[in-house]
Amino acid sequence: MDFMVNIDIKKLPQPITYQDRLLLVGSCFTEHIGNTLGGLKFSVLQNPNGILFDTRSVCNSLISYVENRQYAENDLFYLNEVWNSWEHHSRFSHINKEECLRGINNSQMQAHEFLKQADWIIITLGSSFSYILTEEAKQNNLSGVANCHRAPAAWFRKHMMEISETVSLLDNCYHRLKRFNPKLKIIFTVSPVRHLRDGVIDNNRSKARLLESVHHLVNKFDDIYYFPAYELVIDVLRDYRFYDIDMAHPNYMATEFVLEKFAENCIDINSQQLMQDIKKLMIAKKHKAFQPETKAHKQFLEAHAEKAATLQKAYPFLNLKEELEYFTK
Repeated sequence: MDFMVNIDIKKLPQPITYQDRLLLVGSCFTEHIGNTLGGLKFSVLQNPNGILFDTRSVCNSLISYVENRQYAENDLFYLNEVWNSWEHHSRFSHINKEECLRGINNSQMQAHEFLKQADWIIITLGSSFSYILTEEAKQNNLSGVANCHRAPAAWFRKHMMEISETVSLLDNCYHRLKRFNPKLKIIFTVSPVRHLRDGVIDNNRSKARLLESVHHLVNKFDDIYYFPAYELVIDVLRDYRFYDIDMAHPNYMATEFVLEKFAENCIDINSQQLMQDIKKLMIAKKHKAFQPETKAHKQFLEAHAEKAATLQKAYPFLNLKEELEYFTK
């Protein structure tokens, strides 16, 4: 007897390998994927603007990396005792204006250089809702904001983007990216995080528009793919025990399940095997010895230093410098 509906996930015709460079952009679920891949020594750069939810913000950020846009003082605003950018997450906010700009522009340059050589972009869309500044905000920003920075609600007009709007933004962004780096391939996912502040009905409408828009592009272009993170949580797991206490965010078990499916279907078999070897090394590095001066612990360090050295020699594209230093210190 089956207790869940299985999804026929299409494997990538040209899977991701350890030699590939991956840019990840989008919602907080992007960071689950990025943190896992980065921790396993893939070459990744994630969310150079910080977490982004709506399609407009995602596309604007990607185009800004293509253009290597550098931000100026008039792009910032002062609120809640810090300087902020409407196009960046609050992790870039700073009490010092110059430091705020320095962090933003350094991230822009890093993203621009990384995108030149990137092989994949993984884009996770979270919401069809876009927030546009009203006259009460007294700020010049006509294209919507990426983060509201706890500003008064009266400063924003909430707009659910039509499918045609979303498709137009994604289509234009795709062509800009391909002109800049013709070898780029794109994987779209829709975040399984439920935006309950929008209400259950509007959350479902929002996700549905994202799904329809993304599949429009997948059907149109040969180098755009879809990974069903949303369906794996909503339709396969389909139980509140797989959500965090807020009933909105998938919990550890759910994200691990999704990541396992991602590896099985989007990463080549040799890289999957290497992932397991590196994972064992990372677990060993986290081991905390109660008696670090014992012979047993020294043997433990020596054994894993040898394993790290063997992996580094066999796979010179890996960066295991930190691990080698840790186990040989």
